[in-house]
Amino acid sequence: MTDTNGGSWTHDWAHLDSIVLHYVEAGDPDDPLVVLLHGFPEFWYAWRNQIDSLAAAGFHVVAPDLRGYNRSEKPPGVDSYRLKRLVDDVVELVDHFEAERANVVGHDWGGVIAWEFGHRRPDRLDRLVVLNAPHPEALERELRSPTQLARSWYALFFQLPRVPEAILKRTDGWLGELLRTAPANSAAFDESAIERYEHAIARPGALTAAIDYYRAFGRSQLRRWFGLTDSSGRHPTIEAETLVIWGEQDSALGTELLDGLDRWVPDARIERLPDASHWVQNDAPEPVTDLLEEFLA
Repeated sequence: MTDTNGGSWTHDWAHLDSIVLHYVEAGDPDDPLVVLLHGFPEFWYAWRNQIDSLAAAGFHVVAPDLRGYNRSEKPPGVDSYRLKRLVDDVVELVDHFEAERANVVGHDWGGVIAWEFGHRRPDRLDRLVVLNAPHPEALERELRSPTQLARSWYALFFQLPRVPEAILKRTDGWLGELLRTAPANSAAFDESAIERYEHAIARPGALTAAIDYYRAFGRSQLRRWFGLTDSSGRHPTIEAETLVIWGEQDSALGTELLDGLDRWVPDARIERLPDASHWVQNDAPEPVTDLLEEFLA
């Protein structure tokens, strides 16, 4: 089908082992697979400025709605959104397209999943790209800092049961206000895009599912800190070629999170965009697209 944004994007559903995911697809299925993973509180449309260009550059582009978001299935319960399940979704999506390996690109929560995919499934990864999402080891280190802890206040607030949903549902237009004011580029989200974002997060169960990502992560951290899991929390080295794109005006994630990245990702290249915010691929769509095309080629 032809999307209203002007690109020729095919919408479909992948019936995976444990979840049904909606996705948008572009490009030749015989070309190298690129999986684009969005963040909170977005959906596949976060990549509207990159999909067509990547397809034209010779990639088979797949942008799913992550589990719980927009048109994808929304299983109940916090444990449905544990990182292992989210990574398994990506592995099964790659299987769905009968690809041995994929280039995985993730922003925000999609970036967290991308990092974890790189650690857990290097056998299925070609190249890795992460946009404004902290490496888990760096995040744990910086959360000891009062500055980063204060920046992450919302993640702590989201640990509360039911309260965040109740407040946000009563705060009419909260998402539109966020998308109008948080990006560095005032044109990052036009009114049509904002309307689509608001419609997606208003689908039954979508807001709770999105917040459950934070709850699941918080619970896993507590289990580890209190010795209730066998995992030490240490991550194996990611050997794949990795590109990190970082909007330096991110109000929630400090650039200190980039320090020492080569300890865990020795083949990492960092591209800093000083005039972009957390919403980096929307603030600076052309530079981000150019970096993706050049790196993945």
